[in-house]
Amino acid sequence: MDAERPPSLRERLSGRFGLSARLLLLTIVFIMIAEVLIYVPSIANFRMTWLGDRLAAAKIAAMVLDAAPEENLSEELELRLLQGVGARAIAIRGGGRRSLLTTGDMPPEVAKTIDLREVDRIDLVVDAFETLFDPADRPIRVVGHGMGVDFVELVLDQRPLRAAMLDFSRNILFLSLFISALTAGLVYLTLQWVIVRPVQRLTGNIAEFSSNPEDASRVIRPTDRADEIGMAEQALARMETTLADELRQKRRLAQLGLAVSKINHELRNMLTTAQLLTDRLDRVSDEAVQRIAPRLVSTLDRAIAFCETTLAYGRASEPLPQRRLIPLRPLVEDLSNLTDLAPEVGIAFEADVPEDLMVDADPDQLSRALVNLVRNAVQALSQAGSSDGAPRIHVAAAREGRAVVILVEDNGPGIPERVRGNLFTPFQGSARQGGAGLGLPIAAELVQRHGGAIDLDDTATGTRFRITIPDRTSAEI
Repeated sequence: MDAERPPSLRERLSGRFGLSARLLLLTIVFIMIAEVLIYVPSIANFRMTWLGDRLAAAKIAAMVLDAAPEENLSEELELRLLQGVGARAIAIRGGGRRSLLTTGDMPPEVAKTIDLREVDRIDLVVDAFETLFDPADRPIRVVGHGMGVDFVELVLDQRPLRAAMLDFSRNILFLSLFISALTAGLVYLTLQWVIVRPVQRLTGNIAEFSSNPEDASRVIRPTDRADEIGMAEQALARMETTLADELRQKRRLAQLGLAVSKINHELRNMLTTAQLLTDRLDRVSDEAVQRIAPRLVSTLDRAIAFCETTLAYGRASEPLPQRRLIPLRPLVEDLSNLTDLAPEVGIAFEADVPEDLMVDADPDQLSRALVNLVRNAVQALSQAGSSDGAPRIHVAAAREGRAVVILVEDNGPGIPERVRGNLFTPFQGSARQGGAGLGLPIAAELVQRHGGAIDLDDTATGTRFRITIPDRTSAEI
């Protein structure tokens, strides 16, 4: 015996997490993705706003410098202005002069120059994440428009900017987690109440109903919902009600069929004994006995045939056909012997089947279906005669695409309208006296097991049955 296959990761997760848990996890994941999409432009805007605030403070400092007499600004005031801005140096250009505030020596070089006069959104996002994850020790240079001056320049350390961005990111993270948890909880409770619990009720009812489908009390009771869940409940209730009724009916029919089979078996034995006793009537010289004996024997023969046919139909269903490509013509030619069932009628048998025509079928089951049709035609011609000229049976076949079509036709009296509706229904489709009504149902079952169909064509005279046997697909071979 092969070792059991270990469960896959998907199977383990499916067994561990139910529908509710998976919905909750997916909701959290989707909300976090949305928060990330919101965070990316937010952190870039925060960085730009932070730099803009420093630039605005520098503009105020520029106004102080512009209002102060030349070289009359104390070092203490310069230091306070720089500390208020948070810059290491402020440079102002306007009115044909350039002013500079600095706490000491200017840095030899800066890590990056940021010109807020020309803003590119993609560069802002890239620069923001560079500041977060790859901060440089060197300061940055920020350039922006001034009030009453050409422009204002700042030289800033990146550490305060990065610290402010990290605080902002932490706040966004905590807020996102809170919003995700709150939203996921509300979505989870809503889905649990609106979808998951009704679905669990449906699946639970299906499992309970399947354990005893004949119990009408297990049929689901639909709620008053008008949405898809309510429609599913109503459809399931109708299906379970119909299935329960059919199963109860089939169980009663099965019990009745078993009883009929037993009765038929015993009746056949008694009729066979009576048939043997009638053989002795041939030795009786009484004219009345000699006149009645043939009809009595014929009646017993029909009764025994009816019992045997009923017993044959009541056995287990036909096995699956063992299909293969076979020539159809020899199969049809063997049917000509069936006309010997009524030699006194003189029925002509005609076969119009190409010698190279191949059919994908079980030869035994297809032969049985054709035998039933031809035998019915022989019996109809022997009892009611032909409606057009000499009695004949014509079997033709041809290929139509990926199917073989077989026509079985006779010029007998035809099938009355009263029996056409139940033609393939057991015990109800017989149009001749003494018939059991099982030949056509058996033929139909054999053809349907090949994936084909048997139909009665409309004809002016006689009867014509059409059998269609499709070829198997590549997946079925």
